Amino acid sequence: MLKNSDLFEALPPQFHDSAFIDRLHAYLPGWEVDVIRGEMFTRGYGFIVDYLAEILRHLRQEDFSNRPDQHFSISEKISSRDRDAVYKTMSGLLKVIFPAGGESAEDVEELLKLALESRKRVKDQLFRIDATYPEVDFFYTGSDGEKRRIQTVEEQEFPQFYHKKPAQDPKQDDREAHDTDEEVIEENQTNKEQPRQIVPKKAKLEEGHHVFAENRKGISYDSLFGSYIDGAQRIVVTDPYIRYFYQIKNMMEFVEMVIRRKAPEDQVAIHLVTGPDDGNIHKQRELLESITEACVGSGVEFTWAFDTSGTGHARDIVTDAGWKIVLDRGLDIFQAPLRRDGFSLSDRLQEHRMLKSFYVTYVRTE
Repeated sequence: MLKNSDLFEALPPQFHDSAFIDRLHAYLPGWEVDVIRGEMFTRGYGFIVDYLAEILRHLRQEDFSNRPDQHFSISEKISSRDRDAVYKTMSGLLKVIFPAGGESAEDVEELLKLALESRKRVKDQLFRIDATYPEVDFFYTGSDGEKRRIQTVEEQEFPQFYHKKPAQDPKQDDREAHDTDEEVIEENQTNKEQPRQIVPKKAKLEEGHHVFAENRKGISYDSLFGSYIDGAQRIVVTDPYIRYFYQIKNMMEFVEMVIRRKAPEDQVAIHLVTGPDDGNIHKQRELLESITEACVGSGVEFTWAFDTSGTGHARDIVTDAGWKIVLDRGLDIFQAPLRRDGFSLSDRLQEHRMLKSFYVTYVRTE
């Protein structure tokens, strides 16, 4: 949809109007809302809908919109309509989650980012619909004075389409495409006797720190680590929490990624340092040995060892090719799949899985 239109395309024509859409406070994308499952229900006490509705009705008289100002300030560059939308969304979230107060600065920041992102999504789509709307820089400032800019999840996932404006004049686009085709044909005819050799472009590796938002898709071990492990003959993975089945499965998928990327004649050693699962160490050993056996004849030698010190918390990947990759979550960066029967794309392809929020830091060790 972002490639060819806008996120409000599904609205009836009479509502697909920029003046109407600008009055929407927030756009919560349905594809980020999880399917309701049994484990989401409370195991304690809860209100039935009638009581909850009455509580919310009384809370309408309260205004919680000034609470974020105790910790953060919103950009002064945004319009009063944008500011009101963010404050009203924040007030509603605080009433539902913290009706009695007591929220921390971290809680407020999480809700503020959601409110700003939800309003930014509306404004970004307005810019695609009507070019007279200016682009708006959504950011907030913390107590440390640092500006923190907001990006939507789809903006991070599809940057090549997110800021693309739909064609204002399709006929003009057709003429431009036709002219371009003629130029390409003429160039091909001129150079048809001079074949070019296509050389794959090698990725430029740089140090850096990258933060990935909750619920984003399109990320895999290959896109995160692949270029940084190319050429390595020894890789050491340190993660104290490769203990349960899904965590060991993540380790297996990392090994599979290395096998896919290495040359058939190369030999690569992968060593895992993890903590023992005191609750079921025999099963943990069995699963880790299964990876070792599966790698026989693949050109990858997988070994593992327990860190029994009980003090290990570092999670990183170190290669003899000169790189150290630091991960705050280790390999556990994906949310649990909705379906566990094996017949879902997210089960087979990492790019289709939703992420947990995490960061990765690339450090050159040479």
